[in-house]
Amino acid sequence: MDEDLIVRAKNILEKLNVDKKRQIVRGLEADSLKQDFWQDHAQAAQIMKQISVLLKEIEEAEMLELYIQEGNAELLTKEVDRLEFALYLSGQYDHSDAIFSIHAGQGGTEAMDWTAMLYRMYSRFVERKGWEKDEVDYTPGDEAGIKSVTMTVSGSYAYGLLKAESGVHRLVRQSPFNADNLRQTSFAMVEILPLIVEEIVPLKEDELEWDFFRSGGKGGQNVNKVSTAVRLLHKPSGIVVTCQTERYQGQNREYALKILRSKLWALEEEKRKKEEMKLRGVYKTPGWGNQIRSYVLHPYHMVKDLRTQYETGNTDRVLDGDIEDFIMAYLKKIS
Repeated sequence: MDEDLIVRAKNILEKLNVDKKRQIVRGLEADSLKQDFWQDHAQAAQIMKQISVLLKEIEEAEMLELYIQEGNAELLTKEVDRLEFALYLSGQYDHSDAIFSIHAGQGGTEAMDWTAMLYRMYSRFVERKGWEKDEVDYTPGDEAGIKSVTMTVSGSYAYGLLKAESGVHRLVRQSPFNADNLRQTSFAMVEILPLIVEEIVPLKEDELEWDFFRSGGKGGQNVNKVSTAVRLLHKPSGIVVTCQTERYQGQNREYALKILRSKLWALEEEKRKKEEMKLRGVYKTPGWGNQIRSYVLHPYHMVKDLRTQYETGNTDRVLDGDIEDFIMAYLKKIS
């Protein structure tokens, strides 16, 4: 049997950590036998669900061990491929829909044009995956391109896959906006958040401040005649969310609340990661200086991810939405 396949299988077994899972299951099953276990039905149901998930993972690991012992290469290959992908997307919200934003950075009109190019690239990727997207905020550029755009992306593991794209994207090319065709560097920030449900991040009405105004976005003549657009301020955090592309104020309010919940979750996650990395002695603040990928169209063609070192010279293919190789390289690196 292929030695590389055996190594991949053993790596999966190590990450599954079956002995620890068996120990956790024994503890949870002991708790479930206590007389007062079902007094809190919600918590009890959550524990039973956790037991079920752990037992399934233990069973998968045992099957993997059996395939290795029997030398069944065909079944082992299928199981390794399936479990590797599952491990890459095993985060708490990886299965969730995503809130996807692109913001123009340094570079003026160039950066806004670059934002529009990225918007097209990701729109093509969403189409390839068979997902659906729905714009909730859109601000066009002053002369060309897009200043900022926010959308929801719905589909299987949308957040789990798209989270690989979060960060600063850098473009180097000859500028189409000046007569001398000078080499220009532009930046855009991509922000990916999981779509968080109300039960996970509750909001208090007295902490919210609403402002309503006439929309300048898409949605027909109606949006320009009445105050359909909303601006939501979360007073404790200072987070501001704007939604204006839907035809009705109620729809924009609903989207604003969804985005706010996701941003509050991301804020808490960032605090947790910061403290964790401080304990390890390493922490890098997210910002414009920390670009994740460079797209060079002049004087040569190259797209390179600076986190994984994965690169390709086929820039046309990438800008047309074929970015799955970059995503998988990132997921493999962090898994």
